[in-house]
Amino acid sequence: MMILYAVLALGVLIFVHELGHFLFAKLFNVKVEKFSLGFGPKLVGKRFGETEYLLSAFPLGGYVKMFGESGFIEGGETHHQAETKTDGNGPDEESGELMEAPRELTEEEKARSFFHKPPLARIAIVMAGPIFNLLFAWLVFILLCMLGVPTVTTKIGEVLKDKPAARAGVLTNDIITAINGKNVSHWEEIAGMISAGKGRPVNLTVKRGDQNIQFEITPEPRVSKNLFGEKVNGFAIGVASAGEIITEKFGPLQAAVKGTTQTGKVIELTIMSLVKMAQRVVPLDSVGGPIMIVKMAGEQASAGSSSFLAFMALLSINLGVLNLLPVPVLDGGHLFFYFWELIFRRPVNQKVREYAQQIGMMLLLGLMLLAFYNDIVRYFVGQG
Repeated sequence: MMILYAVLALGVLIFVHELGHFLFAKLFNVKVEKFSLGFGPKLVGKRFGETEYLLSAFPLGGYVKMFGESGFIEGGETHHQAETKTDGNGPDEESGELMEAPRELTEEEKARSFFHKPPLARIAIVMAGPIFNLLFAWLVFILLCMLGVPTVTTKIGEVLKDKPAARAGVLTNDIITAINGKNVSHWEEIAGMISAGKGRPVNLTVKRGDQNIQFEITPEPRVSKNLFGEKVNGFAIGVASAGEIITEKFGPLQAAVKGTTQTGKVIELTIMSLVKMAQRVVPLDSVGGPIMIVKMAGEQASAGSSSFLAFMALLSINLGVLNLLPVPVLDGGHLFFYFWELIFRRPVNQKVREYAQQIGMMLLLGLMLLAFYNDIVRYFVGQG
């Protein structure tokens, strides 16, 4: 079941990504030859119109093959480029028949060719895949806000001994309702508001039974760790949450605002994670691969549909952001070349692109091997 949930999550996200490329290719009148979920050997395929839709053996990716991506036609074929043909004059690997050398496209063919579209059109087509992943996550977060979001209340579970709150008279089970006159309803708001005061006294309003009581408390300095394990200087009053959770539901307009905010936060966190990894703040052994995805998909699905949807949204943002990195073989690498062409009015030298693609492929392969190695150590060697 864990594998099934992982395949379902990845299948949806890959479909969304490739759908972005597909729809924008159609928008700019580029002929789409193949739309594949997965890569490698074809499992099933069906042609509708000019496009063949495929389900391929390996579900960790997908592709949209567009007509004229190289600017040439191989083997004299005018309907589609064969993926399995050798370069130059030689036998077709499927039929064994002699092929013609690649030739230039006709004017009619250039009108449907990806290669012959203006740089801005190519940029839009390539960028559409990652953008669709980000839009998918945004819609999921909006839906989750409408269905209901679990929220930790401001009920105090523990007042730490000899800390500012305890000295002021705050008690366990008090409910914090306002800080400096500003209402609070979520526990996560409290730490941010106290730290923002930079140690200045805060006016804390709590509800105790039927009473509203106010305390003036001077926070004390505290060193804590952020999500990346870095030490962070801040201020605290010495209270801990009771862990009481309620479910909040929002109307469509509020959900759209909160969904947008949450999408922005996750995008920012994803980018910062990559930066921290490059700075070696986040260790490389934190990189996860397919086994981690399978395990997390199973855990989130077991926790309920909302958790599974949230997991898909996070994964979709990661997929979108990673694909925008300027690494050859990724969408971001192609975008770099097309922006270069747009700015300097000439395409990047073909040999340079080929070398860059090879380097990009080696980097991607190295990252995949690292992810597999980490997964094996994390879930198999570690348990041994």
